[in-house]
Amino acid sequence: MPVTCVVGLQWGDEAKGKIVDLLTEQFDIVVRYQGGANAGHTVVHGDETYKLSLIPSGIFGDVQCVVGGGVVLNPAGILDEIDGLAKRGIAVGKNLMLSDRLHVIFPWHFEEDRLIDQMCTGGEAIGTTMRGIGPCYRDKVGRSFAVRMGDLYRDNFADRIRQIVEAKNQTLACYSGSEKPLQLDADEIIKNYSGYAERLRPHVADTTAYLLDAVEAGKNLLFEGAQGALLDIDHGTFPFVTSSNSSGVGVSPGSGVPGCHITKVIGILKAYTTRVGGGPFPTEQDNDIGQHIRDRGDEYGTVTRRPRRCGWFDAVASRYTARLSGVDVVNIMLMDVLAEMPELKICTAYEIDGQRTTDFPAHVDDLRKVVPVYETMPGWQEEITEVRNYDDLPEKARNYLARLSELLGRPIEIVSVGPERTQTIFAPTKG
Repeated sequence: MPVTCVVGLQWGDEAKGKIVDLLTEQFDIVVRYQGGANAGHTVVHGDETYKLSLIPSGIFGDVQCVVGGGVVLNPAGILDEIDGLAKRGIAVGKNLMLSDRLHVIFPWHFEEDRLIDQMCTGGEAIGTTMRGIGPCYRDKVGRSFAVRMGDLYRDNFADRIRQIVEAKNQTLACYSGSEKPLQLDADEIIKNYSGYAERLRPHVADTTAYLLDAVEAGKNLLFEGAQGALLDIDHGTFPFVTSSNSSGVGVSPGSGVPGCHITKVIGILKAYTTRVGGGPFPTEQDNDIGQHIRDRGDEYGTVTRRPRRCGWFDAVASRYTARLSGVDVVNIMLMDVLAEMPELKICTAYEIDGQRTTDFPAHVDDLRKVVPVYETMPGWQEEITEVRNYDDLPEKARNYLARLSELLGRPIEIVSVGPERTQTIFAPTKG
């Protein structure tokens, strides 16, 4: 597996961190290539549980961790993460590299996030985490007010911040309306961010050149996706998406490594479906079934602790994202959450305006009209958290997995029956 990508195929929170942690020992380098601190991974390593936002899950292994140029970074946030790991005995030094091309989140991004969200409260909330992610990506595309990590070390950094602050104070005054606008203090920002830059200096490097050298030298790379493919800015349920390419198509622009080097893509899926925030969710169960899944699966955001919306497995959406991301195999996570349910449903098709389809619609208005077509299967109604061999799973659980594989058109490689490393089942290889 010289160059492998792990990508979530739903609306995020698919337990990608566990798989990255499991695979890390097989790789030389683990790369986070998009997103920001709005994404989180929960990793159970040994007897400890860690919650990461920006640092790759590979930090617990003997590998090089890289945060690529497609990420937007809050320097104070990653320093808090580094310090938190150090207090728990996890050393973060030369094993972490930050791209000098990644874009930096500043105080005005947080304030823009808050004010714009308030302006949109009359409609359905997109679901921002108020961490300045979207506004930072907006400045990245707009270019004029963008600041990259490498810019923090340039002689003109202070002058550039003063120019941006002058413009941003005017922008925030317009956004604030009748509310007294926040007045940004350029000198304070320069002082704080110069301090962050100095602490982060040992980690900052040209990661694009480093990764290109690595793949050409035959190193084993593992790309760690954040969020899920249905949140992709271009191919997800727009506008209820994140601000980056969170599907497999984001690997190359976010890292600088051409797609021709990627040899395997692993798609991560829950045995059911969840999402956070607004937007249509065809298989959502806003009832006792959904609450049962939420309680049993501890379906609350890693970073935000927001309760996740829960529903049945959506094979239409998951097959679409598997194709979009070039997935070779799938891993089914949190299979144990379904253990107590007498029957399970799988959405195998959509009906839109009376027409049946297995294609995922491009427009959110069409997705709102979806009437899911369900296939019902019997549940196994017995605990499986202690099962370690695929053939020891209840027959009804194996039947459920076989049907998911058939609908997705991809083989299942791993089944997870709990958060710990040992609660992992490797499915038999066919052919």
